Amino acid sequence: MTSPPSAPPRRRALRGPAVTFRADPFLDDPSRALVHEPDALILVEDGHITRFGAFDALRDAIPEGTPVTSYPDCLLSAGFVDTHVHYPQLPMIAAYGEQLLEWLERYTFPTEARFADPVHAGQVARRFLRELLRAGTTSAAVYCTVHPQSVEAFFAESARLNTRMVAGKVLMDRNAPDGLRDTPQGGYDESLALIDRWHGRGRQLYAVTPRFAATSTEEQLDLAGSLLRQRDGLFMQTHLSENQAEVDWIRQLFPRRRSYLDVYAHAGLVGPRSVLGHGIHVDEENFCTCHAAGCALAHCPTSNLFLGSGAFRLFDAVDPRRPVRVGLGTDIGAGTSLSQLQTLNEAYKVAQSTGRRLHPAQAFWLATAGGARSLYLDDRIGTIAPGMEADLCVLDPRATPLMAQRAERCETIEDLLFVLMMLGDDRSVRATYVAGELLHDRDAAPQAA
Repeated sequence: MTSPPSAPPRRRALRGPAVTFRADPFLDDPSRALVHEPDALILVEDGHITRFGAFDALRDAIPEGTPVTSYPDCLLSAGFVDTHVHYPQLPMIAAYGEQLLEWLERYTFPTEARFADPVHAGQVARRFLRELLRAGTTSAAVYCTVHPQSVEAFFAESARLNTRMVAGKVLMDRNAPDGLRDTPQGGYDESLALIDRWHGRGRQLYAVTPRFAATSTEEQLDLAGSLLRQRDGLFMQTHLSENQAEVDWIRQLFPRRRSYLDVYAHAGLVGPRSVLGHGIHVDEENFCTCHAAGCALAHCPTSNLFLGSGAFRLFDAVDPRRPVRVGLGTDIGAGTSLSQLQTLNEAYKVAQSTGRRLHPAQAFWLATAGGARSLYLDDRIGTIAPGMEADLCVLDPRATPLMAQRAERCETIEDLLFVLMMLGDDRSVRATYVAGELLHDRDAAPQAA
């Protein structure tokens, strides 16, 4: 019996100016770490990059019949990576007037209660992922709600789009309203079932997700640590030292622990693929612990400014003597935009307020290769290179009349990147490719939801 013929490879090629990284610009000279190819060719086959380099050097390598899409006035980049975002909070973005703990009670918990309805969860998941792609973001570490159906809805839509996502069910067994609490064993069992259903299925990855220490008992945190040991390659995401009142509350709830971070470390939650959101009010001992453990901090500047939580000390975190992995997070819904360009705008200002200058190459590293490294996915996403998954965004530095006027005065690629991060937003994303497939085209006719 003969085997059926295999499907022909899916090929495409993209041409245009491109930027990516050869090194970490926080540990090396930023301009040397940045790769700029003024006229690049990216060859893609079956969702992976096969060749990348100067068009003139590679033009003869284009397989016959391969469509070539040119973006001569744009910049080709790896897709953005968001290391901290809550998809269920999209409906409550721009909720007025509170700091963290009051904001949770007044806005967040009532909004998340609606995700007991799988139809509602599916609608928001679709809208959220469309908005991510419109912003050029192709991968994210995503919080769902305490309801398993919120996770099912998110992963189902992500699998349909073939996006590489990390997500998980929130664990909360105390200090939350009725309908938003689970139990230590119940949360464990539901999470394990979701892990077995979704972790490693296509491009979907699972994160054990205790919301933050105040909403989980020690028993639940210990079981979360046990969950991490049940399957290979799992992630862990939670919040750390976002707000001073929160830090004080954690000290009261866990009087036997040396610090907020020690609460998680004691439960076995601090290690590779652990992503801790915010980390504003941490000390040098905490930075050293994060470095030694290989965990990551998610810098969420728009959220921190919106809630008045404080300024993340980015350059202290990435100190070359003991660098901590750091990615960028939009933290919707306390964050004010899903655009990583807008988030970099605020990250630059936060750095300025602490007496440091965030170089454009360092900024774009955080949004691409640095985010991928924070998630231990830098062997798959975050840079443009042969063998990498073809998750790409096409940036238009002339998307608005003001940007076009300013771009004309740019003399270097660093200048142009700075214009994008200070003046850009979702309008600056010309196109977004996921595993080599065009999923967002800014200039195409709008499609029905």
